[in-house]
Formats: sequence, C-alpha cells, structure tokens
Amino acid sequence: MARKYIARDPRTGKQIRSGRQSKATKDSIRALTPDPGPWERLLLVDIVPLASGRIAKVEVRANESKWMLGRIDAIKALHKVLESDAEQAHSALIEALDDDYPDVRIAGLKSLPSFALRRQGTLFQCLSDRLLDGEEAVREEARACLKKVAPLFPSGCEEIIRRELRDDRKEHRDNAFASLQLASRQWPEVGCLHLDELIREEEDDLRIRGSKILRTITAKGGAEAWDLISWSLQDEEVRVRRNAARTLTTLATVEPRIATVLVEASIEERDKSIRDSVIRALKKLNMQSPKVARMIIRGAGDKDVEMRKACIGQLVIILTGQELREAAVELLRAESDPDLRKRLTALSVDPDLEGTEEEKNKSLAPLDKVVVLLPELEEDLPRNPESDANDLREDDKRDSGRSPSEVSR
Repeated sequence: MARKYIARDPRTGKQIRSGRQSKATKDSIRALTPDPGPWERLLLVDIVPLASGRIAKVEVRANESKWMLGRIDAIKALHKVLESDAEQAHSALIEALDDDYPDVRIAGLKSLPSFALRRQGTLFQCLSDRLLDGEEAVREEARACLKKVAPLFPSGCEEIIRRELRDDRKEHRDNAFASLQLASRQWPEVGCLHLDELIREEEDDLRIRGSKILRTITAKGGAEAWDLISWSLQDEEVRVRRNAARTLTTLATVEPRIATVLVEASIEERDKSIRDSVIRALKKLNMQSPKVARMIIRGAGDKDVEMRKACIGQLVIILTGQELREAAVELLRAESDPDLRKRLTALSVDPDLEGTEEEKNKSLAPLDKVVVLLPELEEDLPRNPESDANDLREDDKRDSGRSPSEVSR
C-alpha cells in the first residue's frame, strides 16, 4: 500500500509543520479534478474495470440522453473510487500514464492531481517522464499538472522543479518558475531552497527570474530569506538588485532591524528604481533609531535630489530645536534645488527670534482673564448664599471681641 504523502523540509528531511490546515478544502479539491463532463455519471463499481480496460464501454444517462463512456472517461474518475479499490485505481492510473496513446496519457495527467491526494507511489516519477514526452500536447498537460501539484507536494516535486527551472525550452522554464512561485507561497522553505541555488547560477536569466520570487518569501521566509535578499542586493546584474530592493518595504514592516541594515547598505545605489525602493522603505523605518537618524541626515546631503527630498522631509521627525536649525543651515550651504532651499530656509529660522510678530506670540503663554468691576455695579451682582453666610460668621467673630457700646456704635 502506498504511504500517505508527508511534506518534508528539503534540507533536513523533517516533516514541515507550517500550522496550515492539512486537509484540502472542497474548493481546492475541485480545482484539482478534471473539467466537468459525462465521466461524473459513472458508477463507482464501473470506474476501475473500465479504466483498466477489463470492460470496453459503459452506458450512462445524462441530460435525457444516453452516453457510451470508455477508458478515458473512467481514468478521469479514478479519484472517486472507494477506499477498497484505491490500490487497483492507483495501478490503473500508472498504466494510463505510460500508455502508448497520447490521449490516454493526457487523461492520466488530468486525473493525477486529484488522485495524488489519496495515493502517490510513483505518480511523480510518471509526471517527470511525461514532461519529457515526445508529444507536445502531452508535455503541455504535464506542465499544467505540475502547477497544480507543486503547492501541495513540495518534496515530491522538488527534483522535477529543479530540472525544469534549467530547461532550455522557454515554455518549460516559464512554467517551472510559475510552479515555484505557487509552491513558495504555501511553503517558504521550498522557495528558499531553490533560490539559494538559483542566485549562485552563472546564467543571468536564472538569477533574475529567481529574484522575482524573493517578495513571496520575504514575510515568512525567516533568516534564510533575509540572507537571500542581502546576497541579491549585491548581485552584479542590476535587474537582480532591483527585484531584491522591492522586498525592502515589506521587510521594513515585518523585520525593521534587518531592513535598516539592508537599506543602509543600499542607500548609495545609483540605479533610480533601486533608490525609489530604498526611499519607500526608509520612510517606514523607526525614526527614533539612532542608525536610521544617521541615514536620514546623510541622505539629506545625497547627490540624488529625490533622496534629498525624502530625507529632508524626515528631518523634523528626528531633530528639533537648535539641532534642527543647525542641520538645516549646514545643508543649505550645498543645496541647489530651489524648492529644497525654501524648505531648508524655513527650518533654519528660529521663530522666537526672527519670526513675524504673530509667530513670536505663538510661543507666549496666554494671559489669565481678569474682570474689573466698577464699585457702583458690585451691589447689583447676584450674591452667593454660602459666601453671605461666611461673611456673617466673620462679622460675629469680630463683634464677640468688642464691648456692647462699641457694637452699638
């Protein structure tokens, strides 16, 4: 009996525990099955005999019509068989994938993704062989099959993808990178494994295409993904560096410390696309970090005007008071852009000393409101009963210390 498929880490061989749901959902299973057709009307007891060739035809009714279904229809329905017939169905599918007729092999490839959820055995070896098939129609179906199974069975497809990535035929290479992209979304470890190999290749096309997948593994790839981004940022091919730089904004969100290091290493890049990515990432970093503050101050004097604009705009966040004014004065000496000179001039002025009258008054504390009452109006003011009682008690205290004749006077 074929063992249940277990996804394993490509490097250690240990089972991958990603925390994701292990059972395929109904929608994902439906996406793996062949297109709807009359084959869905087959009775379970007829599928294996018909797929293996023991019987030639089976009659079914569909839409008030009679259909005569044959081996190809039964092969598409193999994933539906009862568990007691699963081993026989597996053997029938293997035979179909190695059949002499291309249409039968194509039917087997259509059935492979959904049946692989139940049994694998040598199915992936058969898929590998069909990708090398002499018939283009069979190879085309095999490429479509690889895209379906790669995200579900990363270990089973590892060697297939490795070979297809380096295939000289454009359609095979394109499909392999698309399959790797899909697998990397589900299993970042798989993406890291292949990218670790691809960025060491001498062929530029492999490194360029591989670097496009870096964004897929940035958030969940961990330290290994960060190393791959760092190495790619140092690649001699500018398109590789551009693709790596596009990960910095995401990295600034998920791992700002690493992003700070990589942004600092790339801040001197002359390529406009890379610098734009660096600027976007720089704006997302923690401005309270001393390292980030130093980068902004250094970037405010950069040769590139866009970099200067971005960094000068952040000065008010990292500097205040006299430090901000001194930095603005220093930058103003070398600045030639009119808009930036205007901004720096505004930052270099101390409003308490050199500002307008209104600006100077902003820093002054407001005076307390004072109400001056005329003596003739005091009697008309409403009296507070509590204060009147207090006044009477004060009068009694004073009277108690005087003689009756003094009081009467």
